[in-house]
Amino acid sequence: QLKDIAGLLEEKQAIPMVKEVMPLIQELQTDEWWQDVTLPMLEQVRKKLRTLIKLIDKQARKPVYTNFEDEMGVAAEIELPGFTSVDNFERFRAKARHFLKQHEDHIAIHKLRSNEALTKTDLAELERILIEGGIGTPDDIEKAKTESHGLGLFVRSLVGLDRHAATHALAAFMEGWTPTSKQIEFLDEIIHHLTEHGSMAADRLYESPYIDFNPQGVDGVFAPDQVEKLFGILEEVRERAVA
Repeated sequence: QLKDIAGLLEEKQAIPMVKEVMPLIQELQTDEWWQDVTLPMLEQVRKKLRTLIKLIDKQARKPVYTNFEDEMGVAAEIELPGFTSVDNFERFRAKARHFLKQHEDHIAIHKLRSNEALTKTDLAELERILIEGGIGTPDDIEKAKTESHGLGLFVRSLVGLDRHAATHALAAFMEGWTPTSKQIEFLDEIIHHLTEHGSMAADRLYESPYIDFNPQGVDGVFAPDQVEKLFGILEEVRERAVA
């Protein structure tokens, strides 16, 4: 399991905090490192990797390999239930955004915008109003769930997070210390992103506009323990949209 984790972290070597421990990450994947391994060695690995685990993609997919020859026959159009064209799905997304914006007072949508935890009943209700409102088909809903890792996250990506809720979510992060002007600007960018998109992946903090504050992204602006706490807050915001 630890080898698998190391392999997934190696894919994130562009992130500075991962790059710093890349020699260890690569060693963990060799059989030599595991010969005569001791408990203290494993404890050191745990301490060095624990802050990086959140950078691993939620649903890493294993590759599927095929080895066979195929020949093209006569072309025929076949309907595949569960699949819709890109254009059709984009139309569904646009219709859903317009519909949801008009119904922001609906309890489930209000919860999503206010960063309140959803229930399975809320998700079922969201699915119902989208289908009964003629916004999309069951196939559209399934595709939305797959692409966004859940219907709640899909809807949140369309309606965003209320700015007050986003600010409140980060308020706990600033308790007990006074941020610099640069740190305040950095956090304001996060709030803006949450307001627009509803959630944020941790590795997004190593891309523009965050690397405009410091080439190392979030690692160059906050201390390691603060970075870990910030990752936890972003994950909590995301989890509240998943029942």
